[in-house]
Amino acid sequence: MRVTKRTNIAIRVLMYCAANNDRLVTKAEVAQRCNASENHLAQVVNQLGQLGYLKTHRGRNGGLELGRTAANIRIGEVFRAMEAPVPLAECFADVDNTCPLVDACRLRIALADAAEVFYAHLDEVTLDALVCDNDALMDILAPVECNRA
Repeated sequence: MRVTKRTNIAIRVLMYCAANNDRLVTKAEVAQRCNASENHLAQVVNQLGQLGYLKTHRGRNGGLELGRTAANIRIGEVFRAMEAPVPLAECFADVDNTCPLVDACRLRIALADAAEVFYAHLDEVTLDALVCDNDALMDILAPVECNRA
């Protein structure tokens, strides 16, 4: 299974906000620190906001913050929400499915079961678990003026 760029950026944004939970962060700083284009990041932030994972504040002093506590954000839930539109294999697609085996193939069931096990494992991981006591991550994601020596 391959994680889409959208999901990868979503997790980075959430981790950045969790690592800087004492302040609003800007899309520009997240893009710079997380190596993502601001345009792509804006789309992901919009979706995360609609899903309730982020709160966005407009205006001159605006920015982003977590919409819930990091302990209440399950990574499996985020993955499901972000990956939902992407079919795992051609046979999962409603359109453009040209596989002649689809009505008799058991691989589709096996793939669906495997994906559910993957997501179930990630359901056990919280955003807090990814960030809490992770000094190496905090050194990367902390604002420049707050980097530890």
